Amino acid sequence: MPTRKLVLGVSAFSALALLATGCGSGSSASDKKTVTIWTGMDQPIIDGLKADLAPRAKAQGLTVQWRRVDNINQLLVQKVQAGDAPDIALMPQPGIIKDLASKGKITPLDDVLDLPALQKSMTAGTLDVAKTDGKTYGVMVSMNVKGLVFYPKKAFEQAGYTAPKTLDELNSLTARIKSDGNTPWCLGIESGTATGWPATDWLENLVLKYGGVDKYNQWVSHDIKFDSPLVRQAAAQFQKIAFTDGNVLGGRKSIASNAFGTAGNPMFQSKPGCYMYQQGSFITGFFPKSVQQNMDSEVGVFGLPPATADGENPVEGGGDIASIYNDSPAAREVMKLLATTDVGTTAAKNGSSFISPHKDFPLSNYPLKTTQSIAKVAYDSTGFVFDGSDAMPTAVGTGTFWKDMTAWITGEESLDAALKNIDASWPAT
Repeated sequence: MPTRKLVLGVSAFSALALLATGCGSGSSASDKKTVTIWTGMDQPIIDGLKADLAPRAKAQGLTVQWRRVDNINQLLVQKVQAGDAPDIALMPQPGIIKDLASKGKITPLDDVLDLPALQKSMTAGTLDVAKTDGKTYGVMVSMNVKGLVFYPKKAFEQAGYTAPKTLDELNSLTARIKSDGNTPWCLGIESGTATGWPATDWLENLVLKYGGVDKYNQWVSHDIKFDSPLVRQAAAQFQKIAFTDGNVLGGRKSIASNAFGTAGNPMFQSKPGCYMYQQGSFITGFFPKSVQQNMDSEVGVFGLPPATADGENPVEGGGDIASIYNDSPAAREVMKLLATTDVGTTAAKNGSSFISPHKDFPLSNYPLKTTQSIAKVAYDSTGFVFDGSDAMPTAVGTGTFWKDMTAWITGEESLDAALKNIDASWPAT
């Protein structure tokens, strides 16, 4: 998952090694026909995008050189500061893009791309993630989706359970599963030094469902405090699910020590250990191999439902955003190609984890029904926002937010103390 939450777990050694070996620079001033692209995406996705992009670029007399870069957030900032950036980079952090844009290091795309056409083509909100001061500095090329509830398809359907349409219906489904003598939820937030981030995802998604995109963004920028009615409403819903006796496999006491990557696997036992597990789209790669090999028959998925029936239903996620760091006619042409709906066709069909941010991208391009269902959650949404803690100041987003959510879940802190601690840790400037 290309977000700061998991990227932080990557050793800095790989970044230093790349620097030591000369990670490669952008096109020279004299070579206007070669465009370099840096990305941290998985190689199968790069291979798919490359297969679609290369012949189109060649038809225009252009060559595209792709480079997969570990820890791209850190390296790109260093290269930009050194005046040695690639022509184009695909970044998973809109906050960094906006910061570099404010310093004049990124080319605005308003006169490069047909933004009105893209607004119609792309999932609601995705074109706004790299927008600042009224200008667009990036376009999302790949997307991941959060706030998904996975379930053991056969057992779930055999029991007569159906996807809820509201959060109240989700609570009713939880109660029904428990009354049937089963455990409704699996839940785990352990992630080594990053323990706690799955809990922040829960809270972020619930703040988004109750508050909508505008209030969510106000919260991410701290215009709405953690110690506020909106966040407390979201926390109460999480507490209802996670702290109620019998709701979670292993009980509340197990959540902080249960590894997020394997926490959902008991769903797939012959007698399911639980019936629902909330995570991001990437989690399917952590499911048992036997499940991955039979994904469509073993796995069902729905998005966390809206607060009210037929109400606003935004989704949270992440993705890789393409921006121009060395402006040239060649880079602009390649950016136009990256923004096309069908540039991800091969990446989607080759069985990679690629999901297109274009809502007019044919679902039939995804070979798995499971992936189609995940994409449809995003395409049918009323808005898209980037992971909140990734956009918050580091001291909060990957600091107190992780730490104090964990302390609240383990019972070491009250909710009051956790919310106040996080607010107090927010940088003054």
